[in-house]
Amino acid sequence: MERLARQLRRAVSLVPSLTEAVAETLPGLLVGATDWCTHPAGLEVVRVGGTKNPDVARIVALAPELVIANAEENRAADLEALRAAGCDVWVTDPETVPDALAQLRTLLGALGADRVDWLDAAERAWATPWRGSRLRAVVPIWRRPWMALGRDTFAGDVLGRLGVDNALADSPDRYPRIDLAALPEHELVVLPDEPYAFAADDGPEAFAPTPCALVSGRHLTWYGPSLAEARTVLAGQLATATRRA
Repeated sequence: MERLARQLRRAVSLVPSLTEAVAETLPGLLVGATDWCTHPAGLEVVRVGGTKNPDVARIVALAPELVIANAEENRAADLEALRAAGCDVWVTDPETVPDALAQLRTLLGALGADRVDWLDAAERAWATPWRGSRLRAVVPIWRRPWMALGRDTFAGDVLGRLGVDNALADSPDRYPRIDLAALPEHELVVLPDEPYAFAADDGPEAFAPTPCALVSGRHLTWYGPSLAEARTVLAGQLATATRRA
């Protein structure tokens, strides 16, 4: 694993999970992050707008030696604007848990982290294949309009490694709009609390009587330190829903 040509002292992250990963591993390196970067708690950096609408001028003014981004989370036009302004941009794009673990190790190693305990723990946590029974589920991520996980998503792979197969995995879109009256056959609905904040009184009523599992969106969709505990957290939340059914 090669390190970057120079030891960096200033970086900006445009992805909440990567903000957490870098801040936990290399404290003090980040000088900027998005308004949505909520972890680690108490992170004191300049806020540079949202993931979809970052303030390019503010980022450039921070004089970062590297901007850390994601191909899906961030818009290509914003990343090109940053490059045009002279910023180096590192783009991640994991679609599976192994992708995420490998890309995190590459990034953090390049930044100078020789040992990452939480990443070692995450690799151990996800090393054992799922051997239990399997369920077929629909996984909404938004309502008004209703949207769900489709093909080739990181969150879909996470669920698949927990015995939950995405009923919309064959969709031509990664995040298709869905018609609740025309859903494919499924036994479970998985409702994360982000990006839409599904809750006990906001979401399950639309799918009754199908069982609904309310799960942590951070553990389902973030790839960073949360991966070390995500398997246990999500498995417990899924099991609670299926026991109630």
